[in-house]
Amino acid sequence: MKYILLPLFLMFSAMSVAAQGANVAFGTIRQDTGLPVEVTADNLSVDQATGTAIFTGNVLIGQGEMRLSASRVLVVYRANGDGIARLEATGGVTLVSGPDAAESERADYDIDKGTIVMSGNVLLAQGRNALSSDTMSVKLSDGTAQMSGRVRTVLQPGGNN
Repeated sequence: MKYILLPLFLMFSAMSVAAQGANVAFGTIRQDTGLPVEVTADNLSVDQATGTAIFTGNVLIGQGEMRLSASRVLVVYRANGDGIARLEATGGVTLVSGPDAAESERADYDIDKGTIVMSGNVLLAQGRNALSSDTMSVKLSDGTAQMSGRVRTVLQPGGNN
C-alpha cells in the first residue's frame, strides 16, 4: 500500500509546486553586495553619455563567491558616478553560488537591492534535484530564491537528496 501512496504523494506534491511557485535556498552563503565586482570579457564598449558599459564575448562576472557568465552584459553606473547600479546579462546566462547553479536567457542584478531576477527558461540545479520555471528571483542577503511561472520539479526519492 505504501508503495502505491508514495508515488501519488510525490506526484501531487510536484503538481502543487507547479501550480503555486516555490521558495528555495540558493547557494551556501549570504552574498555581500558591497564587495568589488570583477568583470572579464572579450570586448568592452563604454558610453560616457549614458553611463553604461557593454561587455561582450565570454563575459564572466565575479563578486565574492558568486559567479555569473553570459554572452553580453550591460553595466549601468549610478547617476553620480559612484559605482555600479545594476547589471543586465543576456545570452546563455549561468549563475553559480556554492554548489547551486542556475541557467536562464536573462538575468538582472540590482546591486543596491541585492536581488537577481533570472528570466526565460530558468533551470536551477541543486545536487540531484532540478527545478525549472519562467522566472527566479534571488535575494542575496539571505540566500533564498522565489521561483514562479510554471514551476516544475522532479523529486528524487531516497535519503541522499
